Amino acid sequence: MLKTNLRWTVSLPLLGMVAFMAGCSGGGDSATSDMGTDTTPVVQTDNHDDHEGHEAGDEGGKHDGWWCAEHGVPEGECSRCDSSLIASFKEKGDWCKEHDLPDSQCFKCDPKRAEKFIARYEAKFGNKPPAPTE
Repeated sequence: MLKTNLRWTVSLPLLGMVAFMAGCSGGGDSATSDMGTDTTPVVQTDNHDDHEGHEAGDEGGKHDGWWCAEHGVPEGECSRCDSSLIASFKEKGDWCKEHDLPDSQCFKCDPKRAEKFIARYEAKFGNKPPAPTE
């Protein structure tokens, strides 16, 4: 009887730790971790005809991947998907008034600006990003 109780006393906490560790080792958050072992690109693939639903906190468009496939920049830097970023771009003087987006992301004024974003995507995933849909 003592051996049975001892086994359960050791086995249950050990089993709980294994279950906890298995749940916690699901990998890093792709939105916050640039360097991981997973090389599968996570891209936003919703095809919006307009920008409704892009406002921060709005559930109209789900933008939870690392890359914004619509606009060709990392999701966390996409002011068209997250309007709360606009003020910081404007404060830095990084704003294209003609196209109403960050100058550093205005590929209409200078298509070569996309190269730095493409290079970041390639460094993370090892292949070229999808072409922006907008």
